[in-house]
Amino acid sequence: MIVIVDFGSQTTHLISRRVRDLGVDCIIALPKDSISKIRKYHPKGIILSGGPASVYGKKSLLVDKKIFDLGVPVLGVCYGLEVIGQVLGGKVSSGEKKEYGATEFIIENKSRLFDDWRDKKNRFKVWMSHFDQVVKLPEGMKRIGSTQAVRYAAFSNERKKIFALMFHPEVYHTEYGREILRNFVFKICGEMREFGDDLVSRINDYIDKTVGSEEVVCALSGGIDSAVAAFMVHRIIGDKLKCFYVDSGLMREGETEEVKRNLVNKLKLPMKVIDGKREFLRALKGVIDPEKKRKIIGKLFIDIFEREAKKTGAKILVQGTIYPDVIESQGTKHSHKIKSHHNVGGIPKKHGFKLVEPLRELYKDEVRSLASDLGFPKDLISRHIFPGPGYAVRIVGEVTDRKVSILRKADKIVVEEFKKFGVYDKVWMGFAIFAGIKTTGVVGDERKYGETIAIRAVESVDAMTAEWSRLPYELLARISSRITTEVADVVRVVYDVTTKPPATMEWE
Repeated sequence: MIVIVDFGSQTTHLISRRVRDLGVDCIIALPKDSISKIRKYHPKGIILSGGPASVYGKKSLLVDKKIFDLGVPVLGVCYGLEVIGQVLGGKVSSGEKKEYGATEFIIENKSRLFDDWRDKKNRFKVWMSHFDQVVKLPEGMKRIGSTQAVRYAAFSNERKKIFALMFHPEVYHTEYGREILRNFVFKICGEMREFGDDLVSRINDYIDKTVGSEEVVCALSGGIDSAVAAFMVHRIIGDKLKCFYVDSGLMREGETEEVKRNLVNKLKLPMKVIDGKREFLRALKGVIDPEKKRKIIGKLFIDIFEREAKKTGAKILVQGTIYPDVIESQGTKHSHKIKSHHNVGGIPKKHGFKLVEPLRELYKDEVRSLASDLGFPKDLISRHIFPGPGYAVRIVGEVTDRKVSILRKADKIVVEEFKKFGVYDKVWMGFAIFAGIKTTGVVGDERKYGETIAIRAVESVDAMTAEWSRLPYELLARISSRITTEVADVVRVVYDVTTKPPATMEWE
């Protein structure tokens, strides 16, 4: 077993997933419980996660120094590296230069963490997310890697089996990240692969235990997450499941018809469409703050489901919540809230439902793989992600019928051109944003003060990190030309070239 000490990182759970992918069991413990958990489970290794705070603050989260004297290998990741530096007598301070996203890492000295490829490549891309750094190493530590901005981007005491990395090996975009974790778990900790994971059986068992023979309603968004959750529940309880799809008026063009075609005609799910266009626009009138938008939408969704559920007698609500939704909505004790997801942060405490979330521990790539195993249509599996709150969080500022209409037309052009250029299936998601920025244009030799549409396209696997897509200039030019000529009031199109972190996938 590996014990992961959670300091509130957005990717703590992702570390546990990577360890489990290696066939090794693990548990997540809070810093205050770490020593007791280690003594209880006798792990072969300890991983100190990242975190959002500073190790030198008055209320900083640290670990008992005894953890480094137990003879158990320790790997510190980002904040975990800083914990090692601080607790063992080094010095941590705010860095002169912050690092977010892709950075080149240079191997400076030999380490068992970098076995197998060091001789072939001593520079590789890693993913960073930090503002502090260790500026003085603890006694006995040796520098094993650096970046342009950080001298001690990795260090170790090989004899005591203490290792520290400033970057995140668990995220998809870190080159050789899995190899580093594999080296730590197997070569350094001496673990053995113990199990494979029958995901379908595990989810079926969860559904059996939580649903039983009760009447159930399911919130269908039209996306892959809720569709997989509903499909798996439907296989077990059949007609006792009733699915509701709410057309909020904030959907893509033709969305409702496509949902019917995929979920009803192909997957045979029992689904009722509810027209909520007026209710949602009325509730969002005058609202600018993105968090308030998400809260309002979440509550309204639940209110509508409650209204419909009363007719069925159902007391259980199934949702397609996945782990990135949970962690961005502050899924662990010490993590920061990034944004409230409509199916996490927007749910009132007293909504009257027992909540069942079969996919809550999964990432998007796992859900898509599961959908493939279940025989889902390929176009549904590869369909670009669309946020639960719809265009409300792709419109910066107040949501109005006019803005939705403008964005819907622009977004349709983006999707059409992505497909024409053959890049739709190569990017994680690509979409338009109503930027809420007025800008000057020239239309027919006349000055026009119009709207700005931003285009965002990113590449990812599990949605925890993302790289902006290097789209062909010809494609961007075509999208810009079509939007500015075919969509009224739009005079400027811009392209977002920001990674996650520091940005999120959506603008709001």
